[in-house]
Amino acid sequence: MLKKLDQYIIKTFFGPFLFIFSVLFFIFMVNIVWIQLSQFTGKGLSNWEIVKFLFYLSVNVVKMVLPLTILLASIMTFGDFGERYELAAMKSAGISLTRIMMPLFVVVSLLSIMLFVFSNNVIPDFQRKAKNMMYNIAATKPAINFTAGQFINSLPGATVKFDKIYGENGEHLEGVFVHKVANAYEDQRTIIAKKGEFTPAANRNYLKLVLYDGYIFEDNIQDKNYLERLKQPGQSVKFDSLVQHFDVSDVINKAIEDEKITDDYRFQNYKEINKTIVKVKKENDFSFNSINSEMVGQTNNYVTYIDKIKNPAKPTEPFSIEKLKEDKRLEVLYQAYTKISFLQNEKKNKDTQILDIVKYYNKIIMYQQGIIAYSVTCLIFFMIGASLGSIIRKGGVGLPVVIAIIIFIVFYVMNLTIENITWKGKLNPYFGAWLSNLVLFPFGVWLTYKALTDSQVFDVEKYKALTKPLWSKFVKEREHERYQ
Repeated sequence: MLKKLDQYIIKTFFGPFLFIFSVLFFIFMVNIVWIQLSQFTGKGLSNWEIVKFLFYLSVNVVKMVLPLTILLASIMTFGDFGERYELAAMKSAGISLTRIMMPLFVVVSLLSIMLFVFSNNVIPDFQRKAKNMMYNIAATKPAINFTAGQFINSLPGATVKFDKIYGENGEHLEGVFVHKVANAYEDQRTIIAKKGEFTPAANRNYLKLVLYDGYIFEDNIQDKNYLERLKQPGQSVKFDSLVQHFDVSDVINKAIEDEKITDDYRFQNYKEINKTIVKVKKENDFSFNSINSEMVGQTNNYVTYIDKIKNPAKPTEPFSIEKLKEDKRLEVLYQAYTKISFLQNEKKNKDTQILDIVKYYNKIIMYQQGIIAYSVTCLIFFMIGASLGSIIRKGGVGLPVVIAIIIFIVFYVMNLTIENITWKGKLNPYFGAWLSNLVLFPFGVWLTYKALTDSQVFDVEKYKALTKPLWSKFVKEREHERYQ
């Protein structure tokens, strides 16, 4: 009997679970596509490359979607049980709410373990692929991220420079310079044009550049010895329009999967991050000692210098920095003031440097602890969701969705706030990584207790009765209409 009941509860849970997971996953992916849209525009990416890039990015979404899905699915499942009086029937049959929750608690525990394995082994690998693919797309795909006024060597066999780049996709150019990269035994060729533009090529493996109003400067050296080349100067050809094709097939086919970025803590699992933490801690200690020695050395040297000089002149009140500068007798004091000002500015720079060091170290620890913390969040969200569903006894996508979204927003905002505080070094990173769970866990335990004792937490009439002595003093009770 109980086995069939467990199967029914699990089956009821997975219905909304799969639907909610799909919807939330789609919403989060649309957000990613919207943010990363500039990476696709004008790059000549194939559909397969875009799908692969989005697939790499989508893996990290699972870590955020799964806890929210468990929360919402739990509220809807137990809310449906309460609304259809199935929960009351189970309790009347002598089955406690704890026993009703048990099969789903086991399922959610398995999902939490799967999320840990997924976050520890799969997500780091796909984050590495996504970051490298994003970097390679930005660095190598047409139109390559050209910067006005800089020489670009990314195009195979040529060096280019554009004085001005404009247009919606940066397709219009002014002040074009193209130089063929050739060795000492090849023809030297340079093209200068007033204007140009990138246009779509018939073959996506080529980058098409159309130039207008310019000159071709060429030095023919093939089949000529050195003396003959000295007799014949380079030639120039004027053109009204010229089409140049650059073969970028090798760049496209090879660079897209070339992993140039490997040194990142987000590409490592839990154990590997432990080694990174030890390494970064040693580097930080060395950096802190260097900063400390530098600041102390700068201060002590000047203090010793001042102590050795005996200046009989004493400043009279009132005096200003300008007077110190003008009075030669107070030159040492002016130098001291100047040095103090320099040290204060140096301290600000060192504080910024120390903050960056602390921020990076805390980020590593919080990322590592988050691998486990998000798995625990799934269990806490199940406690909250199952208890809320059994208390409010309301299924569907109305009230449960609103409550789940509010709880998740509180959790998400709390996470961001704690991260910012921890990155500034004002909170221990180990404690900061778990603080959101530590705040939500007592709330989940309290809701579970209320659900087990059939407490009417959301009974409006109960709260009206409690506050009636207070508001009755300010509001006069109205008599019944038939007595008026």
